[in-house]
Amino acid sequence: MNSSQTIDNKAGREDYYRAYLENGELVMQPFCACGNILDENYYCENCNRQCRCYLIVCKDGATLARVQANILKSPQFSVYRARLSGAPQG
Repeated sequence: MNSSQTIDNKAGREDYYRAYLENGELVMQPFCACGNILDENYYCENCNRQCRCYLIVCKDGATLARVQANILKSPQFSVYRARLSGAPQG
């Protein structure tokens, strides 16, 4: 994997989605805690484990606002937490 595929996940201990807006649509890419991009089965070949993403790391404020709105109004999003990329986790 090259560095352009990784994202700032300083804790590095939790599987996560990298979220951004593309043409007004929310795009979420799943990543293992190790930084490996996950396939549609959420299986990490690097760690040999099934990953579960409950953290959404947002590229910018507009993305974070969209994700937070979804978390508040959609039961499917209610299990997620969101933060801005580079923000301290807590």
